[in-house]
Amino acid sequence: MVRPKFKPIKQEKISTKIVEQIKSLIKEGELKPGDALPPERELVKVFNVSRASLREALNSLAGMGFVEMSQKQRTIVKSLASGRMTEPLHLLIKDDIQTVFELIEVRKAIETWNAFHAAQRAKADDITRLEKALESMETKLAQHISVVEDDADFHLAIAEATHNKIQTHLMFSIYDLLKESLGGYYELIDMQNVYQQHRLVVDAIKNRDAELASSRMRDHLDYVESRVKEFSANDGASN
Repeated sequence: MVRPKFKPIKQEKISTKIVEQIKSLIKEGELKPGDALPPERELVKVFNVSRASLREALNSLAGMGFVEMSQKQRTIVKSLASGRMTEPLHLLIKDDIQTVFELIEVRKAIETWNAFHAAQRAKADDITRLEKALESMETKLAQHISVVEDDADFHLAIAEATHNKIQTHLMFSIYDLLKESLGGYYELIDMQNVYQQHRLVVDAIKNRDAELASSRMRDHLDYVESRVKEFSANDGASN
């Protein structure tokens, strides 16, 4: 009689199981860059684990680059495109404004692709999120409140509407770089024009017109690029 080849049962630590579950949610796109995990006390109840096991898991995820602790002691999902790729770019952009314009070129290539595929793939809840972003922007503009964060949310929502997780993570990292390098210039742009351009992009996405959505996104980003170049040139002349 041939004896069956039994395999030993692998005993996994509780923290390892937590890590795998959170990694799976990130992989499936249910946890996106910038999302905050629930507070530790809530996670302890949800996972039905000890605080020590949870903290071990979160530290492990942080070490692997999946999450980081915010200033408010919240655990935030990181962009998987951050780290080794973006850290040197931060230094290049800080030292050379021309590198910023190269980043804008890359942004145009990615975001026109995003708009094209969002028009093909966006689901009802994606459209709802885009419309809410427009509503928030319109309300704040009427109240003369900064809409820079709403602008970022809008573009990230389009990336998520492609349902391509790599694109979402790339866009999150790109916006981190743009926010650091162009934050001041964005406050000078006529955001009423930006709002109208956003609305045209959303209309094309809602109508499932991929070519038009891509074209309108390019027009929008060409406008932003031209304004940033103008402001940066004036800065250079005044220094």
